[in-house]
Amino acid sequence: MRDAELLTLAQWLSPAYPVGAFAYSHGLERSVGRGDIRDADALARWLSDVLTQGAGRSDAILLCAAYAADDVAPVAELAAVLAPSVERRMETMQQGAAFAATSRAIWHIDLPDMAYSVAVGRAARLMDLPVQPTVQLWLQAFVSNLVQAAQRLMPLGQTEAQRILAGLAPHCIRVGSDATRASLDDIGSATFAVDTASMQHKHSYSRIFRS
Repeated sequence: MRDAELLTLAQWLSPAYPVGAFAYSHGLERSVGRGDIRDADALARWLSDVLTQGAGRSDAILLCAAYAADDVAPVAELAAVLAPSVERRMETMQQGAAFAATSRAIWHIDLPDMAYSVAVGRAARLMDLPVQPTVQLWLQAFVSNLVQAAQRLMPLGQTEAQRILAGLAPHCIRVGSDATRASLDDIGSATFAVDTASMQHKHSYSRIFRS
């Protein structure tokens, strides 16, 4: 990668980029609340499953499909209907709209509002950024946000949080690499506990996060 490309990706996927990721937990809040996740080991397993068998993998494929597509509209439409709950749809659509709005304002690219992963993939295509590091860094940013959410929900120190994130790096590399060779027909998930947690979240007595 050229230096400018690397810095653009780092900017897009930094917590400072105003997509509002800090407001969403992807069902993690409910999973902690109902006792699915009680310690760091359980959190690491939960995050690993999300990356390899859940939305991490599916969104990585959608990102790469958006990058490869001449017409991104069908990919965007598919991404919008794949979310398993109202809150998860809000999570991806609102972050995607925020990402698109900021990127249009700064780089003046033709980037419509759409699901977050699709918007990032399309922006990378328009900016001629390489797809594999884009999707791998996107996955790391995705799981990093969830690790930060976990620190607000359970006893989890900064060092242990970063140890978990480092342990997930090989999954980000592999899932991202595999996604560059996948098609939309390969999308699928098997994280039913995560999905039901996201469905139940809105009924929680008190909430910190929007999903």
